Amino acid sequence: MPRRRRHQQATRQDNLKAIAESLGDSVRAASSRFVVAEGDSLTLLRKMPSHTISLVLTDPPYHSTRKRNVYGDTQFLEDNQYLEWMAKYAEEWHRILRPNGSMFCFCAPQMAARLEVVFMREYNILAHIVWTKPNAPGFDGWKQKMKKEALREWYSYSERIIFAEPAYDGNLFRSGFANFLKEMRKKSGLSMNELAEKIGAYGRVNHGGAVSNWEAGRNTPSREQYEKICEALCSTGRIDSMPPYEDVVRPFIVDGTKEFTDVWNFESVRPYRGKHPAEKPIDLLGHAISATTYQGDIVLDCFAGSGSTAFAAVGLGRLAVSMEIDHRLTTRIANDLEAMDAVPDVEKIDITGTKPSRRRRKRGVQLSYACEAGITSPKVTL
Repeated sequence: MPRRRRHQQATRQDNLKAIAESLGDSVRAASSRFVVAEGDSLTLLRKMPSHTISLVLTDPPYHSTRKRNVYGDTQFLEDNQYLEWMAKYAEEWHRILRPNGSMFCFCAPQMAARLEVVFMREYNILAHIVWTKPNAPGFDGWKQKMKKEALREWYSYSERIIFAEPAYDGNLFRSGFANFLKEMRKKSGLSMNELAEKIGAYGRVNHGGAVSNWEAGRNTPSREQYEKICEALCSTGRIDSMPPYEDVVRPFIVDGTKEFTDVWNFESVRPYRGKHPAEKPIDLLGHAISATTYQGDIVLDCFAGSGSTAFAAVGLGRLAVSMEIDHRLTTRIANDLEAMDAVPDVEKIDITGTKPSRRRRKRGVQLSYACEAGITSPKVTL
């Protein structure tokens, strides 16, 4: 493993320890791969150290659905109260996210546009994802049972996921990397033209070439281009070292074998005894995590519910921070993560294409892909 990569993973482990320490008595379980905390997540977020999270992947109350069996869904009388509450979360997410981090926020179609406006203050909105929620035959629920002739508007069957990155003033596209590159280039004493010449990134019209585009936030360099940038800047003798690529460039890793459009077709979680009413499919969560994080990065879910986000993260070799206000759910998440933590090499299991097994649905929680693959430990009770 390259030295920079080892340093990056060691830094994430240090960050996870710092997070656990900052949450204090709220922590219900912790290991080298996860932290589970119980309490109001906004209060907990305010205790966390800044710039320690690589991905916020969370599913807050939708408000517009008014489900009494979802904690917080009936908390606000007015839409503006809900939006002001979410704005407080957005502010804290921005503070704790690494500059090259990402954010996924599930929301109802009725609130998505207004939430985007709230998030735009501190984020660059990258996509408004539509999750179509297809179901296998016989599991279509109200879609099949309802009387279509009684509808007065289009039946709301999809859900929305807002995908965004932290925004930073200082360049045209509010890019954190653009500010970083400009700062380091100026510190080195090189002009845009000189840096472009050293790395061979000339422009046909713009003499600053690719460097000009990078510092405007239009795009980012490839890994190979970044290595050339590091070599050129350090060769001036004014910069001792540069951070690894994984610490400065926002990951986005997709290909033609995965969902690469902004319409996602992951099946909903089928009903089972003990299912969380807002439970999200673990293959969807795994897709979001694998596309936007590197191995060893920290994934935060501050409305943990069933704990599926943490299970997907740990199963993919990431670190997880779960926050949940319901004591019963927190206990279940902690117990299941501790059982998962006992499975050796769990991160080596390919989980992205796995379908929920009958026994995991019966378990009452999407336990882990380790169990799905038949690799269990004595601490796992199915």
